[in-house]
Amino acid sequence: MKGFPGFPDGKLRTTMVPNLFFSDLLPNIDNIAELKVTLYAFWAMGQKDGKVRFLRLTDFLNDTEFVKGLGPTTAIAIEALTDGIERAVARGTFLHVNIESADGVMDLYFFNTEKGRAAFEGITKGEWRPNPDEDEPITLLVERPNIFILYEQNIGPLTPMVADELRDAEQTYPVRWIEEAIETAVANNVRKWRYIVAILERWRQEGKKDGIGRRDTQKELRQSVPDEYRDIIKR
Repeated sequence: MKGFPGFPDGKLRTTMVPNLFFSDLLPNIDNIAELKVTLYAFWAMGQKDGKVRFLRLTDFLNDTEFVKGLGPTTAIAIEALTDGIERAVARGTFLHVNIESADGVMDLYFFNTEKGRAAFEGITKGEWRPNPDEDEPITLLVERPNIFILYEQNIGPLTPMVADELRDAEQTYPVRWIEEAIETAVANNVRKWRYIVAILERWRQEGKKDGIGRRDTQKELRQSVPDEYRDIIKR
C-alpha cells in the first residue's frame, strides 16, 4: 500500500460534490470502478468552462494518473474504466450520447442534471451540437509538498511513518537544508533517512556553511556526522 503524507497546510482547491451523492448514490454503488469514475467526473466537470459541460471518453482514457489507479496493468485498468462508466450510465448518473467527429464516433457523457438532460435532449433531437474536438485535455495533477516528492524520487517509498518524520523535519530545519541533505545523500549513495537527519542535525548544531552539499566527499561527510550515525555510512 502506498502511503499518503497528508494534506499540506494552507488553502487547498476543492471539488463540489452534491449532498445527494452521499445520500442517494454512495450507499448503492457496490463497484469500486463505478465509484472512482463518478467521483472523477465531479472533479473533471469542474475543470470545464461554459454553461454546458460534458466529458469525452478520451478525457477519462487520456488521464494516465487516474487510469493507472484502476488496475495493475493498462489493459485491466481500461477494462475497469469502461465497466465503471457503463455502470454509471446504467444507474442513471451519466447520460451517454454518440456524435460524429473528425476522428469518427465520439462518446460524450453528461451528468444527469437539469442542464445535462437539456443538453442530452438537444443533441438527440438535432437542435445543437457541441464541438468536443476543440476541448483542451485535462489531467490530474499530483499536488504534494516538494519534500515528499523529493524523498520518493531519490530515497525510497514514502510510508506514513516517514511522512511524519518529514513533517517534523520541516518544522525543525529550513526546507532548503532538507533538499540539500537529500542531494548529498544521493551523491554519496547513502540513501538512508537517518543519514539525512544526521547531516541536518550537524548543520543545526555547528552552523551550516556555504558549500556543504552535493560535492562533499565521503571523508568530509563522515567528519560532519555525529558518532552515533557513522556506522550507517559506507567506508
